[in-house]
Amino acid sequence: MARRRYQKGQLWLDGKTWYGRWREDVLVGGVRKRIRREEAIGSLKDYPTKRLAQRALDDRIAHVNKVSYRPRSTAKFRDFAQNWKEKVLSQFGDSTAINYRTHIRKHLVPFFGEYPMKDLNPEMVQQFVSSSAVGAKTTRNICITLQSMWTTARAWGYVSHNLMEGVVLPDVKRVQPFFFSQREIQLILAKAKEPHRTWYGLAAETGLRAGELCGLTVDDMDLERGMLQVRQKAWRGKLGDPKTDESIRVVELAPQACRHLRTFLESWHPNKRRLLFATRNGTPWDQNLLLKRKFKPLLRARQWLPRLPSRERNSDEQFRSIPEIASTETRSRGRIASHGDNLYSCD
Repeated sequence: MARRRYQKGQLWLDGKTWYGRWREDVLVGGVRKRIRREEAIGSLKDYPTKRLAQRALDDRIAHVNKVSYRPRSTAKFRDFAQNWKEKVLSQFGDSTAINYRTHIRKHLVPFFGEYPMKDLNPEMVQQFVSSSAVGAKTTRNICITLQSMWTTARAWGYVSHNLMEGVVLPDVKRVQPFFFSQREIQLILAKAKEPHRTWYGLAAETGLRAGELCGLTVDDMDLERGMLQVRQKAWRGKLGDPKTDESIRVVELAPQACRHLRTFLESWHPNKRRLLFATRNGTPWDQNLLLKRKFKPLLRARQWLPRLPSRERNSDEQFRSIPEIASTETRSRGRIASHGDNLYSCD
């Protein structure tokens, strides 16, 4: 193989189009090979003189002349996606990984799968965005997945260019959040049966995420001091770390909530993990099933379900929008302002 040296490439005019040719090292099946590339540089209108066209060619082959240049893989996007899922996506949390896998399988691979990684460019991404049949928010999330994959591809030497440069993403329409009133919360709690009544009450009292509520243990409660500690979350029956570092926190419980929890613990069924809400097998509740099988039927029976917002959201976000009940103050204070001791009462 010839030694690697600085290249100026070959430039010629064919009709009204400038063409360039140069040599480049690539990896084919892990074996280094040198190939000759040939591409259109631009039209005679774009570059009226050969000197200007040569400058464009120099920009095109600048990566080959860098001291840090390494051969690039000729892998297709489909092959890289499979490699990325096995080596990188396996390090993500379950709730994040399932969304990434869906984005890759249903959207990215069908569109980009047969293209070599090095041939992908911002224009192709813009075409993907423009032709996307899903909503604006989902399209943005898919592009976030693609950007994460591309960051790895650059680090591994598959590519060197910025795939998302100049790509215009659709705007997401802002929707007014839905909240229940205090009276509606009390009616829901009066209609619900245990242990779901306690779950709904804690959702209203603390503003915790659905997964955080499903991951609570008896040891997380300090009823004497009126405090509740969030240390883990549950997702699809599995326990894991909370969503962010800031999610590990302590929230305040109202005196009425503490009294209700003491009563609840008298009929609480012990389980191996000491979960506050557990299935008969001792596994955490699945918030998606709780939404589908318990909460929505309860609202439907009271003819409240049609009032829920029809928004493009995943199941976790949709569920969270329901029990975040009174105001945005819920998150900041850890409980619903002024509901206090009246939350469990319908009087």
